[in-house]
Amino acid sequence: MSLVKKFATVGGATLGSRLFGFARETLMAAALGTGPMADVFYAAFRFPNLFRRLFAEGAFNAAFVPLFSKEIEANGVEGAKRFSEEVFGVLFTVLLVITIVMELSMPLLVRFIIAPGFADDPEKTSITIRMAAVMFPYLMCMSLTAMMSGMLNSLHHFFAAAIAPVFLNVVMISALFYALWVGTDPLTTAWYLSWSVLVAGILQLAVVYFGVIHAGIRIGFRAPRFTPNVKRLLVLAIPAAVTGGITQINQIIGQAIASAKEGAIAALQYADRIYQLPLGVVGVAVGVVLLPELARALKSGHMKEAANIQNRSLEFVLFLTLPAAGGIWMLSEAIIRVLYERGAFSADNTTVVASILAIYGLGLPGFVMIKALQPGFYAREDTRTPMRFTMLSVVVNSALAISLFPLIAERGIATAEVAAGWINTVLLFTTLLRRGDLQWEWALARRAALLLVATGVMCTALIYGLDYAKSWLVPGTPLLEKTAALFALIGLAMLVYFATAFAIGGADLGMIRRNLKRKAKG
Repeated sequence: MSLVKKFATVGGATLGSRLFGFARETLMAAALGTGPMADVFYAAFRFPNLFRRLFAEGAFNAAFVPLFSKEIEANGVEGAKRFSEEVFGVLFTVLLVITIVMELSMPLLVRFIIAPGFADDPEKTSITIRMAAVMFPYLMCMSLTAMMSGMLNSLHHFFAAAIAPVFLNVVMISALFYALWVGTDPLTTAWYLSWSVLVAGILQLAVVYFGVIHAGIRIGFRAPRFTPNVKRLLVLAIPAAVTGGITQINQIIGQAIASAKEGAIAALQYADRIYQLPLGVVGVAVGVVLLPELARALKSGHMKEAANIQNRSLEFVLFLTLPAAGGIWMLSEAIIRVLYERGAFSADNTTVVASILAIYGLGLPGFVMIKALQPGFYAREDTRTPMRFTMLSVVVNSALAISLFPLIAERGIATAEVAAGWINTVLLFTTLLRRGDLQWEWALARRAALLLVATGVMCTALIYGLDYAKSWLVPGTPLLEKTAALFALIGLAMLVYFATAFAIGGADLGMIRRNLKRKAKG
């Protein structure tokens, strides 16, 4: 299967998850708006989500996959099964201890880390503590899910791991539908959502567990032992956990600062959900597929093929994310108005959230390129270098967020995250290039410049299109008309971008055919 077909498999499943996520956020906007209960729920949910990224996705996608792939190459499926059981025993025990400690420490964590801005409101603080305690066991479910997802990806079974996140959105949508149907108050709705997160975590774990069984491996529990393989995993995983959680680290810093202003946490979350669509569909797909492909090519000694896989992934990323960034920048207000502006979500909320989304759009190519560049380090079992760059970007993000929040409120936090993301991208790219692990291609650089030109032409077309469509996008216009106008603008953008990109040589049919047919050696 070619790289692009693998990207499409993972990206398609992720797209389904993100679309359900849009439906969830639309219902949440209608039910909670940017009111105090929205702030409380998102603050409580952010913490287990942070630890999920730190201890699960970041660590295991970076450290577990290369080691698991090596076990398959060296000792076959039985060796890989033995290794996975060793890791499962240690991981389960560590997660259980972390969960117990965090549950007992939740009052202090909420007051000093999660939402220090709630300190003046004892009721909000109390509710946040209790909701975070309900949702924190989600970490155990998702960390074990991430481990089994890494196994599935290494075994070329991508779909089950990619489709599992859909269940979080399905369960939360069901809770929201029920709350809206019976007309519950915002507090009760937030409690329904909190319990739905825990239920969804159990379902996601079940999906990947049966996926692993279907792939031919049945995991048994072993008493935790720090074998040489497990020790090597921990050496790689600790810095990778920090690196993989960069977005969540920056977001929790932003959340702590934003908690000083009512509605700011919810506004950032609503904007984040939109830009997570292209980030998830392209970035997550590239990261999930690229790591095992690079690891396999390097283990087999195919250095030229590894460099080629890396460059083709960057080409794929730029081809799709540059127009997405331009489209989000130009259409941010129309997107927010169509998706969210109803019920408790007002026109003023639209203005604020749209301005945040426009800033996030500028960071989209950088955030996705991080997903395409980090596997170049992880496949070579170097997790320390990306960690150093991550820590630097966290410092930049913190300094900018603290400096800009008093001046431009939520927009300052978004600006800080975007600046930190681009700094991380540049450091990763230049380091791979300097080491010779990334091959400079003038043809690729030329195509990237031409794709920027095509994006500029697309944005110019959207300026005229928005002027023509503005009467259909004003507050109070029926939803069907607003939706039709937005889809027409998106269609115009796609037509202009692709036509221009192919006309000026930023993309060509030969390039697409090569990427569709290309198969990794080994």
